[in-house]
Amino acid sequence: MTAQDSSYDCIAMDLDGFRETPCDALVDRVSGNGTCMWVRATGTEPQWTGDDTTDRAMTAPICARCPVQRECLELEFRSFGYTASSSIWGPLDPDTRQAVYVAWLERRDGGQQ
Repeated sequence: MTAQDSSYDCIAMDLDGFRETPCDALVDRVSGNGTCMWVRATGTEPQWTGDDTTDRAMTAPICARCPVQRECLELEFRSFGYTASSSIWGPLDPDTRQAVYVAWLERRDGGQQ
């Protein structure tokens, strides 16, 4: 196991605390406490370009100060699985997100999708 694999496992382990949290409770936490929701509600949302790389770069500082990053990631994994939605959820780039998802799935279901 590489150090990078270990970091993926650590993120997946962080999500274990939400294993028993119902999806509707995660939705409530993310929509009520997510920095992205505050940005949207206050009209300070960036001007999105439609380019994933550019939009992710604009999202990074928003996600970085979010108090519900892990809840957001847990909700994304439950909602979209290995392939992320077209939206940006959580602070991870697509490659890291997929690697963490594999570690998360292994912890949850022994790797069975």
